[in-house]
Amino acid sequence: AIGLFGSLKDLLDSAYQYPGGRLTDRIGHRRTLLIFTAIAAAGYAIYALAPSWTFVMVGLLAVMAWKAGAFPMTFAVVGASLPQGRRATAFAVQSVLVRVPRVVSAPLGGLLIASVGILGGVRALCAVSVVLALGMLIIQGRYFKEQPPPGRTLDAASFRSTFRRMPAPLRYLLAADSIVRIGEGIATSFIVLFVTQVSGASLAEYGVLYAIQQAVSIAFYLPGGRIADVSGRRGVVAATFLFFAAFPIAVRLASSRAGLIGAFVIGGLKEIGEPARKSLIVDLAPEDQRASTVGVYYAIRNALVVPSGLLGGLLWQQAPHLPLEAAMVVSLAGLIAFMLMPAPPGAH
Repeated sequence: AIGLFGSLKDLLDSAYQYPGGRLTDRIGHRRTLLIFTAIAAAGYAIYALAPSWTFVMVGLLAVMAWKAGAFPMTFAVVGASLPQGRRATAFAVQSVLVRVPRVVSAPLGGLLIASVGILGGVRALCAVSVVLALGMLIIQGRYFKEQPPPGRTLDAASFRSTFRRMPAPLRYLLAADSIVRIGEGIATSFIVLFVTQVSGASLAEYGVLYAIQQAVSIAFYLPGGRIADVSGRRGVVAATFLFFAAFPIAVRLASSRAGLIGAFVIGGLKEIGEPARKSLIVDLAPEDQRASTVGVYYAIRNALVVPSGLLGGLLWQQAPHLPLEAAMVVSLAGLIAFMLMPAPPGAH
């Protein structure tokens, strides 16, 4: 059941991207935001009331509508609201705002679960999520304003036509990003196993290492976004792809606790170019189909990444270090593909 949940989550993360972008371009940011927030609230309500695990699968169908379906809408809002020279900083702020609540809420959720048990604690937390979502619906409905972009050409848009309208640099970025993420997916599920079973760290020590990684990510989002807005996107994106390749091999080669700390600092630095990469997507996407283009981009990328975990598992069965080494090689191939990307018009 847990495996099915994870596989369904990955599948929906790909399948919802384009419909979410298409809906945003058709009905606007505000209405899309309200629809997906309401659907997500319904999903958490199903979680809270689920009498069996099969109902959790139904709830996932709704919850993922926010995570994946509304994702292109956030890109479209940034693109429509800000000039090119401020978008990377905006994505950096957005990334920090998304992650800080996770840092705060995770220990609070853990305390509640420890107090009342797994089942009761998770049901209570899902109920809290419903209340928060309903509160956000009120705030969004009252205060969220938008000015629709002119000249929409939605009737002729389809997945294929939207992909064909992608400029060549954006297709190169998609190819490179997909290769890098496949590399990441090969190793992601096995980093914790390697650290705890091969390197000999305890689960508590791994928790500290993961916290270090998240803290570094948060600390470098804003500097990375500002650098991208001032000096250009390409260098920062290339750096983040390099850190994606360096992280698994740094874990593989770490021979001490200090080495593991350094490896997870590198793991945090691989997020430094995320605001630049996201803003580059927005910069290159056609203005009249911006959300649809983002949806197509992430639908393709996320679908390609789905089998990578299985590949990592097959490599792990041969030797624990193989997923980490393969991840480095594949991610370096993605970096090379990105370096071959033609410069967009007016890029700096």
